Amino acid sequence: MKRLKDFASGIYIGLIGLFLYAPILVLIILSFNKSRSRVKWGGFTFDWYVKLFANKQIKEALITTVILALASAAIAVLIGVPGALGIHAMSKRRYKVMMAFTNIPMLNADIVTGIALMLWFVHFIPLGFGSVLLAHITFNIPYVILSVMPRIQQMNISVYEATRDLGAGPVYGFFKVLLPEMMPGIISGFFMAFTMSMDDFVITYFTKGAGVNTLSTMIYGQIRKGIKPEMYALSTLIFLAVSAILLISNGISAARKAPKQNDEERI
Repeated sequence: MKRLKDFASGIYIGLIGLFLYAPILVLIILSFNKSRSRVKWGGFTFDWYVKLFANKQIKEALITTVILALASAAIAVLIGVPGALGIHAMSKRRYKVMMAFTNIPMLNADIVTGIALMLWFVHFIPLGFGSVLLAHITFNIPYVILSVMPRIQQMNISVYEATRDLGAGPVYGFFKVLLPEMMPGIISGFFMAFTMSMDDFVITYFTKGAGVNTLSTMIYGQIRKGIKPEMYALSTLIFLAVSAILLISNGISAARKAPKQNDEERI
């Protein structure tokens, strides 16, 4: 009976994995297809990767997207971490209210957020890279707060208070005690914000001005004409880069947990 359950669970997990990753596998295969057809194999080639790096429009959109994602994620971390600490220090009632407000941008429809930000920006600043950056920071902050908050709740705050009693200043205590404990949540929040920024289309579409293009808006513009095979190559490289980042971050987290477990076993 146990073997049957294990077999059934394996089949179930395998089907989920196939459903999730089969389209990505097809995308990777098409990036090496010499033919432009999506249903006919024309031979193995690296031509689309060569043309990708020679395409000025794609390179500009990629650079804009990466700069936008890195900047918005970093600023969201700088705002979200102190915000999470402040929310955690609130009374129980205010904590619930603030967490409810934090969840609203995540549950709200992107089209509503995009139109609302566009109407707000046109009255104060011209639409362009700056407006897109502010929009991305706005929807990234909740992801950072919700990623850092569990780490704050797991911390032993008495250690920080002990360092203060021994004469350490608040800045020293923050960087030596609080920050190392929050770092896994901060890294997770940064990567989450980075990924959401890279992936966003709706909010970017409504808040960008003329001459500003990200990968998502550029691909949307190519749909009517047909997506170029160079985009298959670019998507493959992005997938491999994100996978590598996730493996590295998971490895760092595992390496940090290992010494703590060894110390606990010794105790």
